[in-house]
Amino acid sequence: MGKTKIKVEGLGLKGGERIKIVEAGPVLKEKTKTPGKKDATAEAKKVRGKKYQNVKAKVDNAKLYKLIEAIKLLKEISYTNFDGTVEIHLVVKKAGLTAEVLLPHFVGRKKKIEIADEATLAKLKTGKIDFDVLLAKPEFMPKLVPYAAILGPKGLMPNPKNKTIIKTEEDAKEFSRNKVLVKTEKTAPVIHVAVGKIKQKELELVENINAVLDAIDRKKILKAYLCSTMSPSIKLEI
Repeated sequence: MGKTKIKVEGLGLKGGERIKIVEAGPVLKEKTKTPGKKDATAEAKKVRGKKYQNVKAKVDNAKLYKLIEAIKLLKEISYTNFDGTVEIHLVVKKAGLTAEVLLPHFVGRKKKIEIADEATLAKLKTGKIDFDVLLAKPEFMPKLVPYAAILGPKGLMPNPKNKTIIKTEEDAKEFSRNKVLVKTEKTAPVIHVAVGKIKQKELELVENINAVLDAIDRKKILKAYLCSTMSPSIKLEI
């Protein structure tokens, strides 16, 4: 008997949720509810708090908001006690889409960039790693090979694919900028990008978001949603 595959897609973008794809084989037996026993599925269903429900009422789900309008609303409905992260969630035409974006305004902790040298080797011998990105010149790569087992699992081993093997020290400047790699999920044509903080100036958020949309190519974007940590999502006019 051949298998039947069912694919269900849903956009769960409320409060920072991600898109989920569920695949199931043929249903072999219908689940029956035992009398007097609680339904575990219903019990596990997330119930939103009063604060969320109150701000959710301020968002018109049928409306496509202009970017500046959406940012103003997002600042109004964000209710966390900390400076929440602003995210844009996109549904694009196909998976496999990638783009490198230079955000105009800084959104997080500055990365520590290190060019591999003898001092780096001395640290690696003791197991110390105090850098976020490791760069190396081609002639220095053989000296790093003994430490591949340490650097590789952390994604820190320099390699041509991520352009971390450089020709000159001047090339390192490219990595100190606020660059973000934007790409679709492996199994779905959706993209999630952090574009700033809720307390950032409106114009800075506008410029960061526009940089992402332009890098992806707006013609390839089907839907766009804006949200912050724990907030409802706002549909954007692309």
